[in-house]
Amino acid sequence: MKLVIGAWKVLVAIKDGLVLVAMLLFFVLMFAALSMGPKPAMVRDGALVLDLKGSVVEQPEEIDPIDQVGGGGRARQYRLRDVLRALDAAKDDSRVKALVLDLDHFNGGYPAAMSEIAAAIGRVRAGGKPVLAYATSYTDDAYLLAANASEIWVDPLGGALFTGPGGTRLYYKGLFDKIGVTAHIYRVGTYKSAVEPYFRNDMSPEARENYVELYGSILSQWREAIEKARPRAKIADFLTKPDQMMAAAGGDIAKANLAGGIVDKLGDRVAFGKHVAELVGGDASKPAGYYNATKLTTFLAAHPAPTGGDAIGVLTIAGDIVDGKAKAGSAGGDTISKLLLDGLAQKNLKALVVRVDSPGGSALAAETIRRAILEAKARKLPVVVSMGSLAASGGYWVSTPGDVIFAEPNTITGSIGIFGVIPTFEKTLAKLGLGADGVTTTPLTAQPDVLRGTNEAVDHVIQSTIEAGYGRFTGLVAQSRHMTVAKVDSIGQGRVWIGGLAHQVGLVDRFGGIDDAIAEAARRAKLDPKSVHPVYLEKQPSTLSKLITSLLQNDEDAAAADAEGKDVFSRIAAGRRAIFAQALGDARRLAFGSAVQARCLECAGLGPAQASARDEVLMRQLLLRAGQ
Repeated sequence: MKLVIGAWKVLVAIKDGLVLVAMLLFFVLMFAALSMGPKPAMVRDGALVLDLKGSVVEQPEEIDPIDQVGGGGRARQYRLRDVLRALDAAKDDSRVKALVLDLDHFNGGYPAAMSEIAAAIGRVRAGGKPVLAYATSYTDDAYLLAANASEIWVDPLGGALFTGPGGTRLYYKGLFDKIGVTAHIYRVGTYKSAVEPYFRNDMSPEARENYVELYGSILSQWREAIEKARPRAKIADFLTKPDQMMAAAGGDIAKANLAGGIVDKLGDRVAFGKHVAELVGGDASKPAGYYNATKLTTFLAAHPAPTGGDAIGVLTIAGDIVDGKAKAGSAGGDTISKLLLDGLAQKNLKALVVRVDSPGGSALAAETIRRAILEAKARKLPVVVSMGSLAASGGYWVSTPGDVIFAEPNTITGSIGIFGVIPTFEKTLAKLGLGADGVTTTPLTAQPDVLRGTNEAVDHVIQSTIEAGYGRFTGLVAQSRHMTVAKVDSIGQGRVWIGGLAHQVGLVDRFGGIDDAIAEAARRAKLDPKSVHPVYLEKQPSTLSKLITSLLQNDEDAAAADAEGKDVFSRIAAGRRAIFAQALGDARRLAFGSAVQARCLECAGLGPAQASARDEVLMRQLLLRAGQ
């Protein structure tokens, strides 16, 4: 007995010791993060450096500490409004002598977000400050930003090649036939192509028609923006005959870029840094290429968002719309609804702006959010919708309560349609020599039956539910947009529209960003737009998540980003791998997510590939099995 008691005491002591070590480590990390955190006093005369090691999004995802500890963390995400606030502040801050765009690890963003940042960079340059861009290789999105610089540098061993929007998608019918999976498809919408991969091995003519128009419009707007910002760039030649441009330069991409006016100077990072130091100052005692600089996080801390005047609530609906609760970066129906209802009760809001940046998702969750927005209207608050990069399918559903809808010319919207996917495995079981049987008491007993397949009754019930949901969707749009249901159906059917065309067909009212929407909300509330401030109704990340984010933001090496090659072909290949992983994840989410969805799955291909750690694991497992 004494031996047992002694062993127990030893175990308790070990447990207590581990707890103390964990607590000590936690407080050490917190102290380190707070010590390294940005301080306004650290802003110095020199260059503001926009070093974006990741992608720009409307609302960054809350960091999962387990992913980070396990080495499966994602690339960093930057909030669009933070980047825009920093750029507009830099224009008037006398301490900022130049703006440096370090685009070596930039993964891009959706077209509307990129256009807003490009315009803000143009405003800094128009204000008389030098803007210098550097990268080893430029992607399409990175070059759109760089085109607004006064000088564009590229590494002599790098260069810029432009791929344009588009690409291939995975289609699963052949695989499903091989392994015996039956995909039961329920949909409304000629153009609702999100479910095509489950019953086709190629793109339908209707989907191709929509994609050709959509991608063509996006490419046209990108090209026009480049030509306006940088008229001397022979962008058309690099888009239409890149092989000839390379051949003329002996296969040297950087020299071809220089000859074609795409870039201004060839030089490595050290040469670029020396040049910047000549403009903004440096320190001879520092390593070559050093120049006086301020980081984005530090600059933002010195330029906080305004807080004076009346409050205009801003409800952010970003990411996939999902049932129940969700962390930042996804729009959980219950989470978003509670944030709005709490804000209405506690924040003394004078108006509401609904900021939508979502491809949709669960129809039920979208309706939950829409009903919460109606509570603001019931309180006689003006409701203005501001569409960001995406407001498609369920993203448009939640926009229908708006008194007026703002969008950007290249916002992706529409996709008015509903679908459902239910996989069953009766053929898979048969291939394995397994059977399934049982007793049913009604036509809906055990339905949908994933072991024996669905029956005719449940197929009719689900399809009628989908059709009723589509009727509700088109009815909401018709009421909101003052159209007939027939008119909405003619521009609906799952068709995806770019903002300019969406304005022509009546799905949006005006062009403008979030600031325009806030100003309009103030005017509708009979307030001076200059005397209001936005109150963002967002879920705050956990303390641990904030700590990890702070540590990552102070990671100078950005090991995750540096792990990828920086030459142009490595950048393109990395993007393709991420798209493949994301496609596998989309298939998983469609097959095992909400049964009834209002989602624009094809919209994901228009922005930066955002494969989660789980999606990347799934891709690696698939590739390993394929290689066995």
